[in-house]
Amino acid sequence: MNSSQAFAVQDADKRQLRNILGQFATGVTVVTTLAEDSSKVGMTANSFTSVSLDPPLILWNIAKTATHLEDFRQCDHFAINILNEQQDQTSNHFAKSSEDKFAQINHDVHALGVPVLNDALATLVCKNFQWVEAGDHYIILGQIEHCILNSGKPLLFHNGKYHQAELHTVHLEQCA
Repeated sequence: MNSSQAFAVQDADKRQLRNILGQFATGVTVVTTLAEDSSKVGMTANSFTSVSLDPPLILWNIAKTATHLEDFRQCDHFAINILNEQQDQTSNHFAKSSEDKFAQINHDVHALGVPVLNDALATLVCKNFQWVEAGDHYIILGQIEHCILNSGKPLLFHNGKYHQAELHTVHLEQCA
């Protein structure tokens, strides 16, 4: 039997709240762009979701303290690279600071000028559409202009750890 805890948010510390929010499993992305000096910029983000099909919009979040905040604010386009289940090391790589994050990464530069990860499950190249201030983050809306799709399964993140997706047994029974 499951034991549960209930408490008011004002009584929780940031770590407790982060752990609670971490119960929602998400996919993992690396968001990439070119800085004004033409250097390649990338960061891991799991705060990604689709917003609209008409027009085709997505959103992701960036902390106000992020190293590359101004690079993403100033860019015309960025790419959302949705990672496959084998790319946990890629996620870790882009989550840390380094001189040239793309040096050992299989990537190309898309016709719209942004770096894209060749092995990503899917890539959405987006026009920088709108920014919304939200607490200690900004919500960035992107209008999808180009898509790249590869085969595979997504890399998932839940409760502070990477996971792989498996088809639910209920679905397996329905397909039999």
